[in-house]
Amino acid sequence: MSGKFFVLDSKKILISILMISVLTILCFIGSSLVNDTIETAMTDRLLPIYSVETSEKKVAITFDCAWGADDIPSIINTLESNDVVATFFTVGTWVDKFPNAVKNLSESGMEIGNHSNSHAHVNKMSYGENLEDMTKCNDKIEKITGKEVKFYRGPYGEYNNTVISVANELNMNVIQWDVDTLDYEGKSVEEMCERIKKKIRNGSIILMHNDTKHTAEGLQQIIDMIQKCRL
Repeated sequence: MSGKFFVLDSKKILISILMISVLTILCFIGSSLVNDTIETAMTDRLLPIYSVETSEKKVAITFDCAWGADDIPSIINTLESNDVVATFFTVGTWVDKFPNAVKNLSESGMEIGNHSNSHAHVNKMSYGENLEDMTKCNDKIEKITGKEVKFYRGPYGEYNNTVISVANELNMNVIQWDVDTLDYEGKSVEEMCERIKKKIRNGSIILMHNDTKHTAEGLQQIIDMIQKCRL
């Protein structure tokens, strides 16, 4: 059985955000996202994707990249050695500073997403400001990778109707998470694993960051724990 996680929307459009190929374990990892942003029936509020509804034992690993890049080679090595394809949401200024890291991530098969151009508070920005901000980041990523950017995550987890509408105009899905490792707080590997174990379910999207105290060094342990769990 393949470890790919595919979810189709009503128009049968498949979008893949992350894959982990595991053949002999009970907890498979991977992800994909529906194409249409959810709109609630009772209000006009637009919502991002926090998780994927599925009965399959599969989840998604994502990284936000806004600080340094020294640990990127280690993260790539661990992911590749486990047949994991993760999604990296990169800030435009980070792309400016570390173009080789972006190139290496893309060439290793990782998905590169948009995490805004400057990590500003996007909820305070107008439609035009968000459009300019997202476009700048997309242009930087696409210049390096040659690939269209399909996914957006706002800084600080912020979003509103304006942000989601702009992302939709640029053919991007807005992605949140339902499992936060809090690695940016300096959580130990054991603490991160415990948080994941308590919150993980089929279709979960896990939030991690590079350039944190323990994420890169503990990534193998985290992957091993996820692969052994029963969702």
